[in-house]
Amino acid sequence: MPKLLPPRCPVCRAAPVADFGSFDGKAYWCCDACEARGMAPAHYPDAATERAEYDRHENEVADPGYRRFLSKLAVPLLARLRPGARGLDYGCGPGPALAAMLREAGHEVALYDPFYAPDPAPLAESYDFITCTEVAEHFHAPAEEFDRLGAMLRPGGWLAVMTCFQTDDARFGGWHYRKDATHVVFYRAATFTTIAAQRGWVAHIPSKDVALLQCLGP
Repeated sequence: MPKLLPPRCPVCRAAPVADFGSFDGKAYWCCDACEARGMAPAHYPDAATERAEYDRHENEVADPGYRRFLSKLAVPLLARLRPGARGLDYGCGPGPALAAMLREAGHEVALYDPFYAPDPAPLAESYDFITCTEVAEHFHAPAEEFDRLGAMLRPGGWLAVMTCFQTDDARFGGWHYRKDATHVVFYRAATFTTIAAQRGWVAHIPSKDVALLQCLGP
């Protein structure tokens, strides 16, 4: 299994990663530098498998329960935004409820999703904030994705990420979040601190599973 592992951490690019074990016939790695864990790239799902899984999600824009879930990120982000800020919901999915919530608060929000809003035009723009909810765990090339997102942020802008933090190695094998075949990388609070530090950003962790990364600019 170790031969399947990436030569360096896909999140922080530190080298080398270590063998974290095999679960359900798939090899996993761990990084001592940023504390991320992840699936060996050889086991990544293809686009058709990903789309089939995402199509099963029932996330309606008006669903009160879904909005409560998203408020874990929306509330601390809104407290940091200036009036009328411009943002991007990156990986918005078929039911962009978070974008609706932020628009209702007076902000402009563009949408991008490789499956459900694939127009690349928003990726050429710049933003005061970018949201990434339940998306980062799907990144096949996390470091490149964070570089891409950072390049779209204006100085002082916010990258708001929500993903279930991995905190207990002993329970990793049975963890429901790992068992989703489309989840290939797992983060801790320390992982986001590292991601931010490498790019000259500042990391805020307002609660478990939420990271607000501020791009301070040149």
